[in-house]
Amino acid sequence: MYKIIAKSLFWIIAIISVAITVWGFMGAFEQNGNLGVDVILQWAYGLFTASIALVILGVLLNLMSNPKSLVKSGLGIIIIAAVVAVAYFTSTGSPLVGYMGVQPDVTELKLTETLLSLVYILGGAAIISILIGEVISIIRK
Repeated sequence: MYKIIAKSLFWIIAIISVAITVWGFMGAFEQNGNLGVDVILQWAYGLFTASIALVILGVLLNLMSNPKSLVKSGLGIIIIAAVVAVAYFTSTGSPLVGYMGVQPDVTELKLTETLLSLVYILGGAAIISILIGEVISIIRK
């Protein structure tokens, strides 16, 4: 039952995402100013919020069925919080160079730099884990 609901929800979200993207590229970006970009960003924010809520719900449901997993979940949350904290405290929030418009405030710049740092850290971790996995699979053969 859950697989059918999840698959149906995935297809509905995918169709809506494709429709919004096609609408944006068929002229909404040029004709309506920033409306197309705003709609896509709001959709992305909504998907992000829904995914975080579903992850939290999944963790809570898992805790109800397996209370011993609380230690592993807590350790994972602590590691994620530490990585985010390192990315946040290493970001400077320096002003944009060469930008002619109104400069964003320091908080926006710091959060943007934090997100970029997280992308770099997680991308590097993904590449390293792929390489380690390949090396381990070669050694085991």
